[in-house]
Amino acid sequence: MINVSLQDWLKSGWLVEHKTSSQEIADLLGMADRDLAQCQTPVLSPDWQLNIAYNAALQAATAALSAAGYRAARDAHHYRVIQSLAYTIKADARLISQLDKFRKKRNISGYERAGAVSEQEAKEIFALAENLRNEVEKWLRSNHPELL
Repeated sequence: MINVSLQDWLKSGWLVEHKTSSQEIADLLGMADRDLAQCQTPVLSPDWQLNIAYNAALQAATAALSAAGYRAARDAHHYRVIQSLAYTIKADARLISQLDKFRKKRNISGYERAGAVSEQEAKEIFALAENLRNEVEKWLRSNHPELL
């Protein structure tokens, strides 16, 4: 297996260097918290619940990538942010795979077909996003406490 790093991604043009601040991290985590609360609104369809919970997860992952000194380039932005979790918080392959599955599901429900998301899937992405949000904060406390 080839040992790849975020620095390699930078050289490939998949990332750009980024200097973050405690305010940016607070804003990203604040958006994640807002979305975690809002996706639980009972009148929302499972499609929208998934979309909002997915956004919470994406904001948390973006906070980790920013703290590591990078942001994703435009091409395949969401994909890169999700995959970067392996290098930032050392997320396991299962979490990354699940989040990527929900990225694809969000695209289908958002752009191709309404009603594509089940209530169970909406609950699963909520749990995943909530866990990721907590893991990112724990990682930040251990690795970048100056940003909290």
